[in-house]
Amino acid sequence: MSGSFKRIWVHSMSGLELHAVSAGYGEQAVLQGLNLQVPQGRIVALLGANGAGKTTTLRAVFQAVRTTGQLTWAGQSLVGLPTEHIVNRGLAHVPQGRGTLSSLTVEENLLLGAGWRAPRQTVQAALEAQWARFPSLAQRRHQQAGSLSGGEQQQLALARALMRGPQFMALDEPSLGLAPKVVSQVMDTLAQLNAEQGITLLLVEQSADLALDLAHEAVVLQLGRVVAQGPALAMKNDRALHRAYLGG
Repeated sequence: MSGSFKRIWVHSMSGLELHAVSAGYGEQAVLQGLNLQVPQGRIVALLGANGAGKTTTLRAVFQAVRTTGQLTWAGQSLVGLPTEHIVNRGLAHVPQGRGTLSSLTVEENLLLGAGWRAPRQTVQAALEAQWARFPSLAQRRHQQAGSLSGGEQQQLALARALMRGPQFMALDEPSLGLAPKVVSQVMDTLAQLNAEQGITLLLVEQSADLALDLAHEAVVLQLGRVVAQGPALAMKNDRALHRAYLGG
């Protein structure tokens, strides 16, 4: 593999920064001195084999796992903050498995995403924005979330994350279990959120080509460390990189 990918791209550093971050579960360290940058307004794909530390990286951002090192958003440290405080700073997490509450209705899920302290007018405006963005959810607003199709549940997970108007979204395997047509719709939605609203995206996706088609830049993890990073298009075209780290 060419060493040209082992570098840091140059952008404004007002986004997400991880420096010498280690994280793990109990005594097991998954991330080991991770350095990662997600410039504001960009889409960065986080790639690697199973067990590379991708999901743990997202959990570290939201302090849902034991974390040491420096981790900042817009220059402000996130380390040690309760997850709710991090969400209040404009960061949203769409976890693997979507995380919707299946016994609640579509609308109730979105109201939970808005938070208990949000002013009523703000919540109503956010609801209307999601109904407009996802018309199928509007038609099913009183339907239990667990009865939705897989694609509709992924739309609901995105809509719920958008209820507070985030500046940054971390997404863990948003295409998982979806039909190809639905995957294309989800990726189009993410591209629109970035292009139209300037939302910064950190995307974990098992399908490397899918992620690299969407992203501006990409980072490859192996055993909790960065082994390659660079422009997404160049990384997509590097067959040696795929063979070495991405299984193809």
